[in-house]
Amino acid sequence: MRFVKAQGLGNDFLLVERELAPLDPSAWARRLCDRHEGAGGDGVILYQVLANNEVEMRLINADGGDAEISGNGLRCLAAYVFRQGWLPARHVVRTAAGPRVVEVAPALGSRYRVHANLGEPVLGSREIPMAIDPPRSPVVDHPLEVDGRTVVVTATSLGNPHCALFFDTPVVDAVITSLGPAIERHPLFPRRTNVEFVTVVSPRELRVRFWERGVGYTRASGTGAASAAVAAVIAGRASRTVRVVCDGGVLDVEWPEGGSVRQVGEAEILFEGDWLAG
Repeated sequence: MRFVKAQGLGNDFLLVERELAPLDPSAWARRLCDRHEGAGGDGVILYQVLANNEVEMRLINADGGDAEISGNGLRCLAAYVFRQGWLPARHVVRTAAGPRVVEVAPALGSRYRVHANLGEPVLGSREIPMAIDPPRSPVVDHPLEVDGRTVVVTATSLGNPHCALFFDTPVVDAVITSLGPAIERHPLFPRRTNVEFVTVVSPRELRVRFWERGVGYTRASGTGAASAAVAAVIAGRASRTVRVVCDGGVLDVEWPEGGSVRQVGEAEILFEGDWLAG
């Protein structure tokens, strides 16, 4: 089985043609993503090139569960199909969260700079979803009992659920690995959630660290960075154009009033290989 390894700001994926995957790919994806007994990755992207300048993706996280969308994975796939000459620079990536328009520009070597329209953010608790009664929109500074303490979260969705916690200084690893999994699986989030640990450096710059649903700690998250920016805007902490600094690099995010979230960042095609283990 042929696969491609790609990464966006250290968030890495294995790209596999959809027809090569088993009908039930959960256990198979977990083995591929294993960093000791597999090829290693935060997820597997099953793709199929379609007509009309479109490519379809199905994202399976490292834990074997399906995810609706990944901003970094979206850019990795867009860069790959453009590199192969299968689609033009501007095309559509069809995700479980809906179609997303991308535009790819070559950078240095096998790196590409990808502009992506991530769609309009979802701010209502019912749609995120969150188990809040009565429902709220937006959900800003909502108190949450977790891990023996009370924290406040600001929740959003870009096709997948996110919640942001704001801190005066960037959090250490121990905070991410304790609060991250506890919040991800908190009953308040019926589909679990991604977690962003956000420090507002200035109205135009955020420092964000991530706990990703179904993955754990990751060096970057495309939708997470965008959701952190949206959360900072609705909480009155940042402007609508921000630079998001992740452990793995920088993403530029813009959210015009009443419009879609736009994001720009790099993706790199690393290598191709043949999976022999069955």
